[in-house]
Amino acid sequence: METSILQVLELQIENSKREAKTVSTLISVHLESNLSKEIIAQNLQQTIQNTYSETSFISMLDSSGRQISHPDKTKIGTILDAQESTISVIANAIDADKLYELLKRDTSELNNSKIIYLVPVDHSDWIIAAQININNINDKINYLNQRFYFMCSIMSLLLIISLFFAVRILGSIYEKRLEITNKELEKELISTFKLNNDLVTYQQKAKLKEDKTAKNKTSLDTDKKRILTFYRDELLTIPTENIAYIYVDSTITFVVCFDGGKSTTNASLDELQTSLSAIDFYRANRQVIIAIPAIKKIIKYGKSQLKILVQPDSEIDIIISKNRAAEFKQWLNL
Repeated sequence: METSILQVLELQIENSKREAKTVSTLISVHLESNLSKEIIAQNLQQTIQNTYSETSFISMLDSSGRQISHPDKTKIGTILDAQESTISVIANAIDADKLYELLKRDTSELNNSKIIYLVPVDHSDWIIAAQININNINDKINYLNQRFYFMCSIMSLLLIISLFFAVRILGSIYEKRLEITNKELEKELISTFKLNNDLVTYQQKAKLKEDKTAKNKTSLDTDKKRILTFYRDELLTIPTENIAYIYVDSTITFVVCFDGGKSTTNASLDELQTSLSAIDFYRANRQVIIAIPAIKKIIKYGKSQLKILVQPDSEIDIIISKNRAAEFKQWLNL
């Protein structure tokens, strides 16, 4: 804002200087043509009469400081007040910065006008003074300030409105995405709930019908009823219906029973998988075989994986990969 004010003042100073130089040149020409000083002064007085109400005006004084021509007739013949001039040397002019500092003072301490530029008239002791109307300049600056603050207010209002609509638009986009995410989560929850219901149903069927279908009769005839394990130096045989899950950790195969007992076996998971009932046991991954009654809960894990919680608790996470999730669901629906 201050830069704009300084530009306006600089333009005003340049216009005043140009006007003063032009008037000085014209009067010099008239003096060279032997026109009397009285007539020249009267003509100048008629030209500048009542122009003191404008932003800037011209006056003429002699070397003693006596006013010869002035827009305000009451000042003709009076001696120039030193406070009316902002400069001390003829042909020097105040710059925009100094003028702005002058205008920022309390106007009650200032006269209505100030001389900002002086130029001598050739072939005479006359001096042309370019003056500014302090009140008018201040009014112009105040007008610029008001426009500036008004534009700032408008821009602020437009910015607030823009931000409001931007927030509304972004909020709407976010709400739509959130709604889609919620729907996807809802579908996943329904799918998980259905999966757990299928698990309960399957467990009930497996408990009530040990020989579920004739389709699996051949495989059931060859299913092991017990497996051989070791606990310290003791050799144990464990009925398969007591086994909750079997897992491999550091190349050792562990057998965990429903009562929490844990022993080891020399058989690999591949060997055990071929001999255990495909109805009662499922190969969750390379590390784990789980029995259907041991499954406590199924939860979503990652994007498309499943995590199996068993009873008793497992020391390792039992994860069913995305590729095997469909097969696991089909196994539950047998």
